[in-house]
Amino acid sequence: MKLLIVAVGQRVPDWAQTAWDDYAKRFPPELKIELKAVKTEPRSSKTYETLVAAERQRIEAAIPRGTRIVVLDERGTALRTQGLATRLKEWQLGGGDVALVIGGPDGLEPAFREAAHERIRLSDLTLPHAMARVLLIEQLYRAWSVNANHPYHRE
Repeated sequence: MKLLIVAVGQRVPDWAQTAWDDYAKRFPPELKIELKAVKTEPRSSKTYETLVAAERQRIEAAIPRGTRIVVLDERGTALRTQGLATRLKEWQLGGGDVALVIGGPDGLEPAFREAAHERIRLSDLTLPHAMARVLLIEQLYRAWSVNANHPYHRE
């Protein structure tokens, strides 16, 4: 199974890239993780609808057909670590790949967000996009470690 993280925005601070790389190398071969950064639509004088529609096209182009789509959304389901571990196990048993989508500065197009298979949230707080990437990969690693009975997670 592959976890594909699709994130709007191409530049992140060095600390965020270092943290991403550190967690990415920890995943086992049977659970591959990949990041696809898609270009943010220039914010000039475009309408909200135009911006998020352009980003939606880029997001959809980055996700292979048949992939389960899970969007990160402030209105999504709140999960504790054990809940994410259960969700990860379900995704793995389902056999297909999963794309977790982090929207751009203006979020995700509402129709795309509603059409996703699942909507989850990382926090009740507003997070910078670089932080959201790091938090997501860390929590996915922690969920894997729970399922593998790895001592990384202590409750």
